[in-house]
Amino acid sequence: MHAETFIKLESDCGSLMFDPSIGNLPSLRFRTDGSELKPLHTADWVGSAEAEADPGMSPSLKRLSGDFFCAPFGANDLEDGPAHGLSANSHWMLERQSTKDATFRLERPVMGATLRKNIRLCERAPVLYQTHWLEGGEGGVTCAHHPMIRLTGKGRFFASPKRKAITPEQALDAGRNKLACPGESASIFAFPARSGPDVDLSQLPIGETHEDFVTLIEAEPSSIGWSAILREEEGDIVFFLKDSSVLPITMLWHSNGGRDYWPWNGAHKGVLGVEDGRAAGAEGHRASLCDNAVARCGVPTFFPLESGKTHRIAHVCGAIKTPPGWADISDIQLGSGELHILERSGARVALPFDTDFFQRDETHGNR
Repeated sequence: MHAETFIKLESDCGSLMFDPSIGNLPSLRFRTDGSELKPLHTADWVGSAEAEADPGMSPSLKRLSGDFFCAPFGANDLEDGPAHGLSANSHWMLERQSTKDATFRLERPVMGATLRKNIRLCERAPVLYQTHWLEGGEGGVTCAHHPMIRLTGKGRFFASPKRKAITPEQALDAGRNKLACPGESASIFAFPARSGPDVDLSQLPIGETHEDFVTLIEAEPSSIGWSAILREEEGDIVFFLKDSSVLPITMLWHSNGGRDYWPWNGAHKGVLGVEDGRAAGAEGHRASLCDNAVARCGVPTFFPLESGKTHRIAHVCGAIKTPPGWADISDIQLGSGELHILERSGARVALPFDTDFFQRDETHGNR
């Protein structure tokens, strides 16, 4: 699909491009304090003739960029479809559009369920709201957002409190992993390494020439969960918000030159996927419906589907310039009509925010 067929949304504080052929956001830009921030990543091979002509690449891998919604997440081993599901690899039909928001329906069902999405740019702040609805269906399905950021230098990762961090039984790329697999820790600041001293997951990058995947499980599944990445070279803070009762895990994909084969070619570096979801980590769709390491931590790993039932999945992405002197993010809080990003010293940035967004009980596309 050529860029001229993308759907563009724009507000005073940002713009985005949506690719309805596969359901991803290849471009997201925020305008704030006189600067333009580009929080999301695009793989180097996107748009190349070689990638487009490769029959072995799924659509989502050919155009790996921005953020896309996975249903199911990871291995699609129940419906025998492409990795990350039809939601990330097939066409979404436009149902309604205005200047700053649009609603779509996935043309093909997922486990018999209808899947819809609404994307909306905030008019007064550098914030993107996304909502998905799973309607009907049978069985169960995993889901996750798949935003990716890229750091040209160092950075730091911060998050709401976690009860545990775990890695999968098998590494994504055996021998290329920095972290022990399987492994677990009660702290993101000291995770067991495959060899050598513990790894501080808050310091980015966590290693050189590696591929790693780690699942963070929320400590408070009834609260608003958040992640934030302070990018030193870019001079910004990229953040994500979710309802932890709906999306109880955050999966971190560290991709830093560990894959030397096509299409990665050792050049996919400094990339961090921050994938809020409900799944058994990297174990695949089938494993998520059974006993698994994430479920044993006391959180659900799939959405149960049934006729007449709708699941609402809400998610937020935003970015701000790093305020002078800031070295960390201690908390992100929702107030009355505002979102507050706090630094350890007590300094804070307040943004206009739809504080009813996560609690709203709405049907698709109606607000």
